[in-house]
Amino acid sequence: MMVTSQVFDSISPWILFLFIIFFLLLAFDIGRRAGIIVERRWPDEAEANVAAKVGAALTILAFLLAFVVNLTLNTFNEKRQLVISEANAIGTAYLRAGYLPEPYKSESRQLLHEYIDFRLKVVDPTKSQVAIAQSEQIQDKLWVIVEQVATETPTPTASLYISSINDLIDIHTQRLTSEIGFRLPLSFTLGLLGVSMLVMVLIGISDSYRERNNRLALVVIVVLVALVFLLIIGMDRSNIGLVRVPLTPLIDLQQKLGTLP
Repeated sequence: MMVTSQVFDSISPWILFLFIIFFLLLAFDIGRRAGIIVERRWPDEAEANVAAKVGAALTILAFLLAFVVNLTLNTFNEKRQLVISEANAIGTAYLRAGYLPEPYKSESRQLLHEYIDFRLKVVDPTKSQVAIAQSEQIQDKLWVIVEQVATETPTPTASLYISSINDLIDIHTQRLTSEIGFRLPLSFTLGLLGVSMLVMVLIGISDSYRERNNRLALVVIVVLVALVFLLIIGMDRSNIGLVRVPLTPLIDLQQKLGTLP
């Protein structure tokens, strides 16, 4: 499943958008053809209550899409908040490192300079694995300093520095979990697409009983549903998709630390 998800992530959102439109139109055409066959064989029962069923199916689809959009939006906002929290944690650790005696002060600040550079590379799919590994190596080096400071200078100010490094490591774990663990399962997305296709089949059946059909209205409905899918996929792929978690807090901090000793 992990390999399948990686393959899915490698596909451009716009290609997925076109595929979704294709499958929805295909489902509509299947429904329309099925409706024509049913009408020929059972003309007296073919059109019974189809419009009501289509209305109910559209309501269910709208509810499901709204639910999933809300779910992915909440997850997206959590990821955005974690970026802010991480920037605050790094900035706090940098400032509190100023209370440490040398050489720990200079070593800590140099490591934090490098750390924020790697944290900005984590969202790049081509550099994420290396950036995560480098980030964790820097965390190990910072924790060695923490152990040395705790042993040599167990002061209240040193405790504040230790606490800030601990927060920095915790937030790294939270961000890693949110980017990898807080994803919509591929089976869930495909299931939602399957429901959408079934609804389009019903719409196709309903339209087969009418002499005149508005094709423009059909295209609008299909494009709207596909756009909702595009939004869901974009927010779910917040590190590689069309809708990305803003890294402004980390970028601003990087620029600010560049002006500090």
